[in-house]
Amino acid sequence: MHLAYPAVLAALLFCVGLYGVLARRNAILVLMSVELMLNAVNLNLVAFDVWLRDALHAGQALTLFTIAIAAAEIGIGLAIVLMVYRNRGTADVDRLRDTAERPETETPESTDEKAEAAA
Repeated sequence: MHLAYPAVLAALLFCVGLYGVLARRNAILVLMSVELMLNAVNLNLVAFDVWLRDALHAGQALTLFTIAIAAAEIGIGLAIVLMVYRNRGTADVDRLRDTAERPETETPESTDEKAEAAA
């Protein structure tokens, strides 16, 4: 088997994943694109392991670790996205950039205190 075939396929998968990360606004689609990129890396690891005829199969062992890390990443990432969706009502990445220390609702007392502090 030639090394060029899986390498080209991995490059195409990685490019599609990179486009998905840069162009998508939905957080779940961004996570799916990251998974595509990790699968491209896994394909390269296994292809080079087979091509080099490694006796220890280090590429395949690293692929197993990468799969385990990807599973943990998608589990935690999906939990975060679902919690943000419940609180904000959207999973749009562009709308989530203003999440730093913004109060959900302001009470009349807090607006009066701000007006007094400004005066």
